[in-house]
Amino acid sequence: MTQPDCLFCRIVAGEIPATVVRETETTLAFRDIAPKAPVHVLVIPKEHYADVAALGAGDPALAGEVLATVADVAAAEGLDGTGFRVIFNTGASVGQTVFHAHAHVLGGVEMDGDLTG
Repeated sequence: MTQPDCLFCRIVAGEIPATVVRETETTLAFRDIAPKAPVHVLVIPKEHYADVAALGAGDPALAGEVLATVADVAAAEGLDGTGFRVIFNTGASVGQTVFHAHAHVLGGVEMDGDLTG
């Protein structure tokens, strides 16, 4: 199920362009338009869930597919040997701005313990 007013659902539908780096039957990975690191890819389920908590509760298998896509993206981007960060924001108070579950895959730069990027 998709939401017509959801930015990421519209990307899945092809209504809004994105630089896609990986696509499976159930997931889509594309470059963030405001990257916080040399590699900054968003991985989303094609089906709409408001956040990772809703995704995990509603379809644990799909949540696993999102994580498998995260691993594939990290490998394809050359991050599997050097390390990468995965962030799921859940709720506006912690920075979620698009209410469609998504993982941020960040890497290609040395990161300290600061979880903001």
